Amino acid sequence: TGEKPYQCNYCENAFNQKTHLVNHYKTHTLESSYQCSHCEKNFSKNSLLLRHLRTHTGEKPFKCSHCDKAFSQNSQCLRHQMTHTGEKPYQCRYCDESFNQKTHLVNHQKTHSGIITPRLTLV
Repeated sequence: TGEKPYQCNYCENAFNQKTHLVNHYKTHTLESSYQCSHCEKNFSKNSLLLRHLRTHTGEKPFKCSHCDKAFSQNSQCLRHQMTHTGEKPYQCRYCDESFNQKTHLVNHQKTHSGIITPRLTLV
């Protein structure tokens, strides 16, 4: 639903899962902290730091297999490629609408706020 009930006690960040908050706390301690040399942001994992560094370098190693676009994150590239394939894996429980991003589905399902039970599909 987009709620983020797990609030960091050290900064303004909030998370939808407790495990994400626990990992975030590591950025405020010396435990597993990886700091960006460009902006001094901290990350709990080296892989997250490396992904962040691309925002400074402009590196876009993930290329779309259908066009010339390139992306800094693989997830962005995969999401973009769905615009070429027409893939929409997120199906509304209440109607026949489907979406290529989960956030779009969540926003759409809010329009069904009066519906209590999901639509059943016959197999």
